[in-house]
Amino acid sequence: MAEKMVEKVVRLMSKREQIRNICTSAHIDHGKTTFSDNLLAGAGMMSEELAGKALQLDFHEDEQERGITIDAANVSMVHERDGKEYLINLIDTPGHVDFGGDVTRAMRAIDGTIILVDAVEAIMPQTETVLRQALRERIRPVLFINKVDRLIKELKLTPEQMQERFVRIITHLNKLIKQIAEDEFKEKWQVNVNEGSVAFGSAFHNWALSIPYMQRTGITFKDVIDAYQNEDGGKVEELADRAPLHVVVLNMSIKHHPNPMQAQKYRIPKIWHGDLESETGKSLLNTDPNGPVAFVCTKIVVDKHAGEIAAGRLFSGTLKESQEVYLIGAKQQARVQQLSVYNGAKRESIREAAPGNIVGIVGLKSVFSGETVSTLQDMEPFEEIKHIFEPVVTKAIEAKSPSDLPKLVEVLKQVNKEDPTILIEINEETGEHLMSGMGELHLEVIENRIKTEKGIDVQTSPPIVVYRETITRQSPEFEGKSPNKHNKFYIQVEPVEDELYAGIRSGEIRGGRIKKKDQDFWAALEKHGMASKTSRKVRDIYKGNMLIDNTRGIVHVGEVIEMAMDAFEDIMTFGPLAREPGIRVKCIVNDIKLHEDAIHRGPAQILPAVREAVRLAMMNAGPVIFEPVQELQFEAPVQYMGELSKLIQNRRGQLLDMTQEEDHLTVKAKLPVGEMFGLTSDLRSATEGRASQFLIDQMFERIPMELQQKILKQIRERKGLRVDESGIALPPERG
Repeated sequence: MAEKMVEKVVRLMSKREQIRNICTSAHIDHGKTTFSDNLLAGAGMMSEELAGKALQLDFHEDEQERGITIDAANVSMVHERDGKEYLINLIDTPGHVDFGGDVTRAMRAIDGTIILVDAVEAIMPQTETVLRQALRERIRPVLFINKVDRLIKELKLTPEQMQERFVRIITHLNKLIKQIAEDEFKEKWQVNVNEGSVAFGSAFHNWALSIPYMQRTGITFKDVIDAYQNEDGGKVEELADRAPLHVVVLNMSIKHHPNPMQAQKYRIPKIWHGDLESETGKSLLNTDPNGPVAFVCTKIVVDKHAGEIAAGRLFSGTLKESQEVYLIGAKQQARVQQLSVYNGAKRESIREAAPGNIVGIVGLKSVFSGETVSTLQDMEPFEEIKHIFEPVVTKAIEAKSPSDLPKLVEVLKQVNKEDPTILIEINEETGEHLMSGMGELHLEVIENRIKTEKGIDVQTSPPIVVYRETITRQSPEFEGKSPNKHNKFYIQVEPVEDELYAGIRSGEIRGGRIKKKDQDFWAALEKHGMASKTSRKVRDIYKGNMLIDNTRGIVHVGEVIEMAMDAFEDIMTFGPLAREPGIRVKCIVNDIKLHEDAIHRGPAQILPAVREAVRLAMMNAGPVIFEPVQELQFEAPVQYMGELSKLIQNRRGQLLDMTQEEDHLTVKAKLPVGEMFGLTSDLRSATEGRASQFLIDQMFERIPMELQQKILKQIRERKGLRVDESGIALPPERG
């Protein structure tokens, strides 16, 4: 009897040299899902006729309707090369920027990525974004140039022109890798046609070629062109038989992507900040099946029958059914009820899982994306998964009938687990639920899913923008007293320097509380211009803000500094102007006076004292409001140049760059998110549906002075805030 796919997968799971964990990543509509389907068809997991039409990995109905992939689907399959079987775990990721969070999380679980580029459109803004995400997690790229049939059928290029176009794309990608990658990988990870780390083909017609494959089989570019110029489709099918996509691509992946044992040696130091010499550290570096379990959850799928399934990567140790494990972030114990591997949307149960694989676990109750799961209670957790863009658009959501309210609260908590880039705030007092996401489309999809899949009728408010508060100059020192007047904190604030902030934004300076001597962290701060004396005093970096402990010789500082950090993080979440998050605030504690008796310096005394000092200092440091601004690229035919610039100027935007190639126009512009609602439909009507827009970058910029007061007033009114005599916004009074 033939061995079932699941049995093959289980057999290969423990052969670490024969495993590859990979993902596809590309700009929207460059053909990722069709490409993944063909890989599945090749591995005998769906019929070849259906491949590309079935969209096997788009298993939410809304994905098939919109024709875009939203979630990252995971599949395990087996491929044979030179008589040896390999286990390939493939994650298909979305290209649309509103769903970039899924891409970022998928990157944590894999070691190599196949970057798909449309031969006609070449490298687009999103291609650059996903490449940046991959290189940040130390993931090795290879290149697949897709939709080659369009070069022949639509642009009618000769073999020489086709090669020129390929060379252009390859050079562009290599230039980006040189710019973005860390020094040790800049040269090593360049893609090279002759070595076979570049392939090209058509995912839709299921064929692919790479130079080594062409040398081995004797197929040439001319054969490809002949196949398409011949009117009947038989020749193209013949080409797909001679050069099947899955063989060429998976061979390329097996040759150029690392196996888990090679990859973890250089990836672990980047994503885990524990002691690499400890037992856990060595086990992680060597993918040791006998070491402690270390699993990172990258995605949570809710299954009707099994409940929550945590999918993720097992970096060390062996997971078994009914094993006791600890959730490090949630500080809880849990039991593994069931282990599974993915086979498209189908889950297949297995008894135990070896390290280096991507698996699903059932039974971890309060798990969230990015959680570390281990058999050790005190394991250092993996670094937070950082998303490139933060959520900037918020909607209030409510159930139409009051009886659905308890159900809605549950569903929103679930939504936040399934997609951590959606921030859910539940205001228990006013009963208002706020949902923040990356853009209009993102929130629309989630809202739609709540209605159709969870079956709750909801209504939402018009979208609101999320602002930030910051300061413009150094403040004098302020005293904060505790309610019992026995503890005093002396604090001043100043803006974080540009160079430091750039380092925090790019992820070179990691965020979080600093507990131990951390040479790398200090080195990163010094590299970005901080004096070495000061770098040793940084205690906390929280969402682009910094807390520095400048005190000397205070006896009980160890007890209160954690509470001071809590208070600092609280103010950075709810700022003094309008209770919006803070950004670029450096908070310096100069002196502390404490009561000798521990009972008089508890949280109820310390928290208000620090809060008061930080708030007053911020209000006297020229506080202003920043708004989110997005840098966009518009593509349109030249005749719409006037319409486009009018559209941008009417929305307080600024034109950055305009290039024209023949009759095609590319415009780069910066627009405030607050002015962008309805932009997509206005763009459509202004250009008769022939223009498209892509997000390149997102940042926060100061609102023009003439609008500061107006917007501040709007935010305060919307939130119903009170303002005290020193101008600090306070939450609404409870009735």
